[in-house]
Amino acid sequence: MEVTVKIFRYNPEKDQRGNYVTYKIEADENDRVLDVLEYIKGKTDGSLSFRRSCAHGVCGSDAMRINGRNMLACKVLIRDVGANITVEPILGLKVKKDLIVDMEPFFDNYRKMLPYFINESPLPADGRERLQSPEHRARFDETTKCILCAACTTSCPSFWASDEYYGPAAIVTAHRFIFDSRDEAADKRLQVLAETDGIARCHTAYNCTEACPREIKITKAIGEVKLAIITGKLD
Repeated sequence: MEVTVKIFRYNPEKDQRGNYVTYKIEADENDRVLDVLEYIKGKTDGSLSFRRSCAHGVCGSDAMRINGRNMLACKVLIRDVGANITVEPILGLKVKKDLIVDMEPFFDNYRKMLPYFINESPLPADGRERLQSPEHRARFDETTKCILCAACTTSCPSFWASDEYYGPAAIVTAHRFIFDSRDEAADKRLQVLAETDGIARCHTAYNCTEACPREIKITKAIGEVKLAIITGKLD
C-alpha cells in the first residue's frame, strides 16, 4: 500500500522555525511507523533525525506524536493509523532536530524524586536481603513498569503550561518508592511533591493514562500520592 508520511523537520543550523515535509512510500500494513521512518532515512532522506534503540517497546526512546497522539513508533502498526500519517516531536520539550527533543528537563524532574532505594537500617541479622510480602510488592507493582519514554508527561496540559511541573512520569517514579515497604524516604519524596511545582499542578486530565504505552494507571497512582500527602498515611 502507498503511505503518505508528513514529518516535522527542523534543523537548528539553518531553520528559524520548523516545517513539514511529505514523503510517499510503499509499505505493508503490518509495518510499524518506526519501520517507515527507518526506510525514509535509509532510502529517501538520510538527514532525517529521530531516536530509537531497542525497537521493541522497552527502551522508550522513540516516543513521538503520531497523528496527534503520543505513541512509541516501534509499537504502532500502519494498519492502526492509516495510510496518511503525521509524525511530530512530543510537546513541551525543546526540539533539538526533527523528531529529537531535549530530554534533560524531563530527567531533571525524574532525579528530584530520589529514584533509588533508600534504607539506612541495619541489614537483617541472618545476612539475607530485606524480604517483602507479595501483598506489599503488589502495592507498587504497576508503577515499576515505567520506561521513562516521556509520553505521559508530554501529553499533560499542565506540563505544556510550565516545564517546572514535575510531570506524571516523575510522580509515577516517586510512587514506586513511596509505597515500597522496604524504603525509608517516603516522607522526603512527599515533601518534594507537596511543593508548588509538584502534585498540585495535576488537574486530572487523564491524558497521561491514555498516552502510556505500558498501560500504567497513572492518574490512579497520582491520586494515591495526593492522598498520602493529605493524610500522611501510606496504607
